[in-house]
Parts: sequence; C-alpha cells; structure tokens
Amino acid sequence: MFRIIGTRTAALIAMPYYEYELCEGSCTACGGRFTLRRPLSAPELTKCPGCKKPVRKLISGFSTPTHLKPLSITDAKKAGFTVLKKSSKGEYERQ
Repeated sequence: MFRIIGTRTAALIAMPYYEYELCEGSCTACGGRFTLRRPLSAPELTKCPGCKKPVRKLISGFSTPTHLKPLSITDAKKAGFTVLKKSSKGEYERQ
C-alpha cells in the first residue's frame, strides 16, 4: 500500500493484521474476538477498544502462494542472489 502525501508518494508502510480475543467474558462491540491492522511500531494492545476489557494477541495463520513457478538461475541472479553449483562432496562453486 502506498500513501499519497500531497503530490508525492510515501514509502511502503508495513501494517500487519493482528487478531485479538478477550481474556474472559464477552463484548457486544467485538463479539469477544476482533482483528486490527496496526503499524509494527505501535505499542501492544492490552484492552478491547470497545469495552476496555483485557485482551490477548492470537497467533494466526497466514496465506502463502500455492502455485509458484520454479526460480530459474537467471531470475535468481537478477534478484541479487549468488548461485552455487555442487562440484564435489561438500564443495560448491559459483555459476
């Protein structure tokens, strides 16, 4: 995501999603569980924004691509990786 500030584009701002649930009880505002998008630099959330009850951060799953094309040697070199080829047992040389 890019933010537009005036007529200039700002740097990419990383803001992951965090999932929270109430430590105990329920909340009519969030239903006991909610997701927030927060900057990495934000302090840890300790209370529900709706009812102010204590919350805990959940460890949530993440999505990964299921179909990836194999990385070619040319693509790896263009991306800045050093490509090595096995020359003998325990020895590698640059390609």
